Amino acid sequence: MRTLCWWRLLARNRFRVSPSRLHIAVGVTIFTPINDLMAAIQWVLFNSKIEKTEVKNPPIFILGHWRSGTTLLHELLTTDPHFSSPNTFQCFAPAHFLISEYLMVRFGNFLIPKKRPMDEMEAGWRLPQEDEFALMNLGVPTPYLRIAFPRTQPQLVEYLNMKGLPPDANKHWKKKLLWYVRALTFHYEGQRLVLKSPPHTGRVSQLLELFPDAKFIHLTRDPRKLFTSTLRLWRSLDEVQGLQLTPNEAELKNYVTECMKRMYDGFDEVVAELPSKQFVQIRYEDLVASPMSIVQQLFEQLELGDFNRIQPELEKRLENHDRYRPNQHQIDSELEREILERWPDYAAKYGYMNEDA
Repeated sequence: MRTLCWWRLLARNRFRVSPSRLHIAVGVTIFTPINDLMAAIQWVLFNSKIEKTEVKNPPIFILGHWRSGTTLLHELLTTDPHFSSPNTFQCFAPAHFLISEYLMVRFGNFLIPKKRPMDEMEAGWRLPQEDEFALMNLGVPTPYLRIAFPRTQPQLVEYLNMKGLPPDANKHWKKKLLWYVRALTFHYEGQRLVLKSPPHTGRVSQLLELFPDAKFIHLTRDPRKLFTSTLRLWRSLDEVQGLQLTPNEAELKNYVTECMKRMYDGFDEVVAELPSKQFVQIRYEDLVASPMSIVQQLFEQLELGDFNRIQPELEKRLENHDRYRPNQHQIDSELEREILERWPDYAAKYGYMNEDA
């Protein structure tokens, strides 16, 4: 994060950093001037080239609520040598990754955990990451800012569907995303990008304005598993990265409920107008059970190219897939009823209302 963005975030939250998290705030404060310097160097060296870069290959956007299998699909698709994706470093240093990535990835592995805190999946600088983090680090308002200040940060849930935003804010968001996509396209020499961020689920209209020929893949999952897994996600991120003590359970449940409503407000109406070669909907349960056949289906329906070119690398990636076990979430009858009452439309639309948890 740049210095100005960081101090604005602190000021907006009245510097309410918990004493036990002061070391995190101090570390970020020390690094922000370095980010400024590196960003200035990259701007001088590459910005004119980035601005001239054309995105000739429309991106593929992976959509779906958090914990619906978007990360798994992201990693499977990017085994295709013809596709590229922003990695973790490029998302956390979007303003200077073109000049800093090599050294940081080579010598800075100690700065990132080997496993994700919410599900024990592998983590690392080179693994695919959500471009929402890049937008955040470029100074774009995003709900992800609540990770830093989970108790006092405005939740900015309006950025989950872009509704009610002033025209200037909407324009600023699109400008920053387009710049970042151009920077990645320049870096990867024009390869098609696979982008995954759950908040994009409610932004299909804006994404189509930028990339009319983009492809969209939407994942769904049993909402009872989805809700409990998302609670675990936010708790773990708050504990590891937050600068404050975590919210109470009732606050967190209300936040998760509101995010779902915002993300899916009008989603089905928008994607219903897309042709089948541009939009595909799959279930998490099917992806986990038959990943190879699901990826082949995506290639064929979305016309992504020859599936044979990805099959050898995909088989390697799936060698240990049968050993993977998702986190088990105990759901009693009262919690199940509560979840279905909070998300009745999602459960009904995607066929989960009458299934066993």
